[in-house]
Amino acid sequence: MKFINTDIEGVIIIEPRVFNDARGYFFESFVQKEFEAVAGPVHFVQDNESCSSRGVVRGLHFQLPPYTQAKLVRCTRGRVLDVAVDLRTGSPTYGRHVCVELSEDNHRQLFIPQGFAHGFSVLSDTAVFQYKCDNYYAPGHEGGIHPLDPALGIDWRIDTSEAIMSDKDLNRALFADFKSPF
Repeated sequence: MKFINTDIEGVIIIEPRVFNDARGYFFESFVQKEFEAVAGPVHFVQDNESCSSRGVVRGLHFQLPPYTQAKLVRCTRGRVLDVAVDLRTGSPTYGRHVCVELSEDNHRQLFIPQGFAHGFSVLSDTAVFQYKCDNYYAPGHEGGIHPLDPALGIDWRIDTSEAIMSDKDLNRALFADFKSPF
């Protein structure tokens, strides 16, 4: 596996070594000891999967303390633009974001540590998105920021006037009104 640091400390792109032959392909999608050598100790306890259509924007979500979550995410069908926004108080990159295209073709994954908001937009007709979490989902501790807030400067690579979003995400606070718990 190849681990690529991004412009924000702790957010890591992971590219597997893919072995192709006449039968198809094979790759190791996760190796604990290799992962921890770069990202540090993380114990994943829950795997999630979603299926979405073109133009869907999910996010920007996070879990509030004490149920914060680190995530290891990938797209197993289609293409998404994955986004992580730094919400760590005192971080030199507070409020900045990383965008990475994840697809069934590039097999890339993104590790997002605790203290970040996370979201993605669907660039293909459909996308199946998977993520590993290091803490259990706690419905009473979910939070978010409005993903289309212009102050964040995120280019979702879709026509945002036609973005398909949940009512909950459409009513999220703007970043200027957000008080970080991290």
